[in-house]
Amino acid sequence: METALVVEDSVTDREAITRYLHRGGFKVLTAESGEEALEKINQLRPDVIILDILLPGLNGFKICRDLKATPETRHIPIVLCSTKGTEMDKFWGLKQGADAYLPKPVDPEEIIRIIKDLLKS
Repeated sequence: METALVVEDSVTDREAITRYLHRGGFKVLTAESGEEALEKINQLRPDVIILDILLPGLNGFKICRDLKATPETRHIPIVLCSTKGTEMDKFWGLKQGADAYLPKPVDPEEIIRIIKDLLKS
């Protein structure tokens, strides 16, 4: 079973995304801050990361850049999820190294499809 790490400080969004991923057949880990996320990524090496941008501590853009610049973690697909949903936000998120960008609220079927596609490649 593949493991997804959901990094989200909003309890409502974190629980919703976790529920969608469980239904999609994933084991789910969660983190509420950038620092907690990095700790879990380094210890547990999830198969995919769903990452909010606005987080306490380190923001999602910084985490994404750092993970993609590190040989041990650059292969892990990152899906940025944010209420910031303009085309410029998406462009900037992908420029930081994200493999996909989803605006909130997240569509349950879309997030599962995107993650499964990323894990196949």
